[in-house]
Amino acid sequence: MRYLSGEEEKKALEYLKKTAEIAVRAACRRSRCGSIIVKDSQIIGSGFNSPPGNKEEQRRCSYSKDSLHKKITDKTCCIHAEQRAIMDALRRYPDRIFGSRLYFIRLDENEKPSRAGQPYCTICSKMALDVGIAEFILWTEKGIAVYDTEEYNLISFQFNQ
Repeated sequence: MRYLSGEEEKKALEYLKKTAEIAVRAACRRSRCGSIIVKDSQIIGSGFNSPPGNKEEQRRCSYSKDSLHKKITDKTCCIHAEQRAIMDALRRYPDRIFGSRLYFIRLDENEKPSRAGQPYCTICSKMALDVGIAEFILWTEKGIAVYDTEEYNLISFQFNQ
């Protein structure tokens, strides 16, 4: 992992701002997230978290996560922003996703970007690794962090909180 600086940081901030604009559309009641995928300075995919098909009847926010069977590994009812961005890029630019960058942002209750913590979503990290996304970009307390996707996946599996 490394932190961006200079022009690279400035450009990443522009992409994170666009990611936050997408996150505002999220229909999740617990957490509003957005993601974009960029290759050669072009946004090739975008997504926000919401129930599958944006269908209200698929919402399970009121379920106790503890009541779900242990084999149910994804306890959320929403499709993750990263998953939607990957699916969008695969639909629109399947030949360009390899070697791309995935930007992720979460909004606070006032629709302002929140700083990210440690990577933890193994569902999204595995999916990104499988389709060939090269890097994950997160806005953290220390700055804009760039993770190699393989490193991001390994850190996600080590998350223990």
